[in-house]
Amino acid sequence: MTMKWLLFFSSLALARAQGDNKTPTLDPEVIQSGSFTDGSGSLGADNAAQALSLTSENNFINFCKGQTLTNGLQFTKGSCNGVVMGQIPSTKNMISVVITNPQNGDSIPSGENFDITVQTLNLEAGSFTNAAATYYAAPQQLEGGKIVGHLHVTVQDTGSNLNPTEPLDPTKFAFFKGINDAGDGRGGLSAAVDGGLPAGNYRLCTLTSAMNHQPVIMPVAQRGSQDDCVRFTVTGNGNTINPAASDGEKGKAAAALIDQAVALGPGAPDPGGNGNNNDEGDGGNGGGNNNGGGGGNNNGGGGGNNGGGGNNNGGGGNNGGGNNNGGGGGGRGKGKGGNDDNGDNDNGNNDNGNRGKGKGKQASPAETAAPPAETPRAGKGKGRPDRLARLSRKRRFIA
Repeated sequence: MTMKWLLFFSSLALARAQGDNKTPTLDPEVIQSGSFTDGSGSLGADNAAQALSLTSENNFINFCKGQTLTNGLQFTKGSCNGVVMGQIPSTKNMISVVITNPQNGDSIPSGENFDITVQTLNLEAGSFTNAAATYYAAPQQLEGGKIVGHLHVTVQDTGSNLNPTEPLDPTKFAFFKGINDAGDGRGGLSAAVDGGLPAGNYRLCTLTSAMNHQPVIMPVAQRGSQDDCVRFTVTGNGNTINPAASDGEKGKAAAALIDQAVALGPGAPDPGGNGNNNDEGDGGNGGGNNNGGGGGNNNGGGGGNNGGGGNNNGGGGNNGGGNNNGGGGGGRGKGKGGNDDNGDNDNGNNDNGNRGKGKGKQASPAETAAPPAETPRAGKGKGRPDRLARLSRKRRFIA
């Protein structure tokens, strides 16, 4: 084979791999030459007023090296995200939002239920990924030219009047809700404020986000705001905080979930989802009390994580012997499924309902670190291929 054809097929293989987002190699075709310059010698330069841009000839691909990587998690102490910004809409598809209820200056009785309603323009609403595992983890995407994503509403107490002169504490809110549905299909979205709010003065704002929760990116600098805010008053003597406040029951639970996700690390399976909490339930998994084909009641005698099924569900196409974590924190395992597996579509479901068995052996120290979730090891069984994707579709988080 001539060198010409060898290079052709090598380039083709590389392009296919890069198209699948599976290679760490930067394709030269996506290098943006606009990052080669700091702007000081370019059109529009005003050296007296402008900061110099950072420059890169490889799209800043290693910008986050040596820093805490975001990795789909919400680090309260900060992190560095290396995922590209993604697709940007045209000016005719820029997002605009208006709050229709409550309106500016409205008065609402304390403790009374009410709905926050908004009208959006050019938002392909209803896409909301798992905020505990995929935060900022994928680029902004377009569908029909419009940004795919969702909208949040956040209410903050402004203090003694509606016009404070000091910025509000961004960590404190009286109500917060991520609206993860498509609304009325015509841009109308709503969030129920069940239980109402305590008496006080409030500012309500929208936070419009792409699917992975990042603020939406617009095509030009000179434009109207994509978000809206109104101020209103809650009257009466009620002082009961809303459960969705930062110090309310739901607010605290959401914060605890985020902290737990950070502690477990990127791509970690749901610790509470290894048995009766799975989509398929307990009755038809044919894999002990875990997931079809796997794990022998989760631990099967081995490995710091699950031992009888690597990451979580030993034996299935999901993990089958170590798809993501290969045994997790200290062991590696393999699961034996029951008879007549239908794993491809039902998480290793066993037609005859036979109990699966798991067994694991202690791993060497070199094996205790899990490989990255995006480079899983091949499983030894059948099952649903991506449990995290299922979590993303099924679970809804406040974010």
